[in-house]
Amino acid sequence: MSIRLDEVNKRIIHALMNDARGTSAPTIAEEVGVSPATIRNRIHQLEDAGIIRGYHANVDFDAADEMLTTLYVATAPIEERARLAQQVRTITGVVNVREFVAGTENLHILTVGNDVEAINDIARELTSLGIDIDDEKVVRTEQFQAYHPFGPAEIHQQFSNYISLAGGNEVVELTVDADAPIAGLTLERAAREGLLEDGVLVVSIERDDAVLTPRGESEIRAGDILTVLSRGGFTERLFDTFETGSN
Repeated sequence: MSIRLDEVNKRIIHALMNDARGTSAPTIAEEVGVSPATIRNRIHQLEDAGIIRGYHANVDFDAADEMLTTLYVATAPIEERARLAQQVRTITGVVNVREFVAGTENLHILTVGNDVEAINDIARELTSLGIDIDDEKVVRTEQFQAYHPFGPAEIHQQFSNYISLAGGNEVVELTVDADAPIAGLTLERAAREGLLEDGVLVVSIERDDAVLTPRGESEIRAGDILTVLSRGGFTERLFDTFETGSN
């Protein structure tokens, strides 16, 4: 299943990376300008596609019970790396395994143990699998944060993806504000009232979990995500058509 990471999906990923436990679909929906149902559908799609692979607690084991967290930098034979990574995950005390595309130091194995002897037991099990331990480090702290480019822009922009084409043509993806001049109008009426300039074409309408083919009688609703082509480039007046307007 292929998923396009448009602005809505990026903002969902950013929000869940930032605080999956404390973030709700309505909260994301309010920030992005779509319905909570759209957000829930998008999350299910991202999960089904394997883009969001899980939600994990960030545990400080030292604070919890003065447990030792150790990172083993190890090398597995390239042809056996994937299989061994799966086996390593079954070892008691292993909490994370990362594979690297490299000939050496291609496995990073994060482990937790009650004491030094428990950590040494893990090391012996790794060695028994045929994995060479190159380095061993005691982890002091580990911090996570959301991927900033997927978050909201510092200045308000309703458009998410912007593409400049040859000949001065431009394509942009816009989210329709509730109070935008075009909200509640059909495309035919919007054009008749001069809201859509000459050379402007609405290519697609994304609403909830469906992508609609625009027609003259298609009504534009608040929260719709429109892909718009302009043959003469985008003006502030055109953006105002889709944003909370001053018209």
